[in-house]
Amino acid sequence: MIERLLAGIRRFRTEIYPRHEQLYQSLAHGQSPHTLMVTCSDSRLDPHLITQSLPGELFVLRNAGNIVPPHGAIDGSEEATIEFALAKLDVRCIVVCGHSNCGAMAAVVGQVDVSDLKEVRQWLRHAEPVQRELWHSGLEGAALVRAAVHGNVLVQIEHLRTHPTVQERLARGDLEIYGWVFDIETGDVLGYDPVNGRFSSLSDRGDPDLAARIDLAHTPRGSQPPPA
Repeated sequence: MIERLLAGIRRFRTEIYPRHEQLYQSLAHGQSPHTLMVTCSDSRLDPHLITQSLPGELFVLRNAGNIVPPHGAIDGSEEATIEFALAKLDVRCIVVCGHSNCGAMAAVVGQVDVSDLKEVRQWLRHAEPVQRELWHSGLEGAALVRAAVHGNVLVQIEHLRTHPTVQERLARGDLEIYGWVFDIETGDVLGYDPVNGRFSSLSDRGDPDLAARIDLAHTPRGSQPPPA
């Protein structure tokens, strides 16, 4: 498979790069992304593709399950990435983006067996509130995973708010946090609306003020959104 990657590199250098040479030359001197995108490592989700963003616009943090450990929980790259994005790059927006049929969330709710994967089990502990909230939901199969995907986005946003740099920027009023879910099958992106407590399509929203901005003043801690 490495041959396919090498062929892609050659095509990028000879066909794609020349079209954007001026952009890349300007980016060589530094970056000023407007958004920190926290999303899953899943190969089916490309944050630049679904948002049609250019290089230099998104500062991307990817891991299994789009998880944000609470401040001080672990000494990992997530906290360093968040701190750098807010304190040094001055991003004005954070998006936590999950996706449909997420294997990590399927594992969280017991639909995928990871009992033999020690590191995975430990990592997914940061999504345990999702499991607890859905324990008596009565949901099964795909509906259970779907609810976990949606609920996990809100849980990780709560975790984000424990980070000092996030708290500082929110207090200053110059940071917005959004919760999204990418539907792989339809290509749609759903945004969480704290007013009605549901995820709904962002494709039909022309007003940026309605673009699923998370305001946890209207979202009680530990709440679980109803299925969209």
